[in-house]
Amino acid sequence: MAVDPDRPFRPINIAVLTVSDTRTVADDTSGDILAERVRSAGHKLVARAIEKDDATILANRLNTWIDDPQVDAIVTTGGTGLTGRDVTPEALDRVKDKEIPGFGELFRMISYRSIGTSTVQSRAMAVVARGTYIFALPGSNGAVKDGWDGILAEQLDSRNRPCNFVDLMPRLQES
Repeated sequence: MAVDPDRPFRPINIAVLTVSDTRTVADDTSGDILAERVRSAGHKLVARAIEKDDATILANRLNTWIDDPQVDAIVTTGGTGLTGRDVTPEALDRVKDKEIPGFGELFRMISYRSIGTSTVQSRAMAVVARGTYIFALPGSNGAVKDGWDGILAEQLDSRNRPCNFVDLMPRLQES
């Protein structure tokens, strides 16, 4: 990361959504990892939830958070695989204005170092929806660490040069 020490750190408000038919608050380890990394980076965790693998339920939760002016970004974990129950990308398709294709591409490159060609089974992705960033990561602990540590920690840091997601936030809804 190319941190510019002359630039101020600007914390943002982040919501974490775990997508799972089986996880509970007691065993949501990937959600715990994300929440800890959000706070450790200096951002504010403003919401956290677990929802079942159902595209309508997920889109409803995402829309609620997108419309909340206190939420700048949403990070999801789970539901990005290839099985019939994996519908997080389909939920994001329902709410998105724009895709951020490089996010998924970079995630899979980073993930390849950890899990080899198995990374092709991930549909990790990112979108912008009505001025809110949404980043969809796989549900494993390793995947959320790869996604946060390898991409989001830098791109959600306003000091990151030459550019970062935070600097673009005021302009996301321009027309």
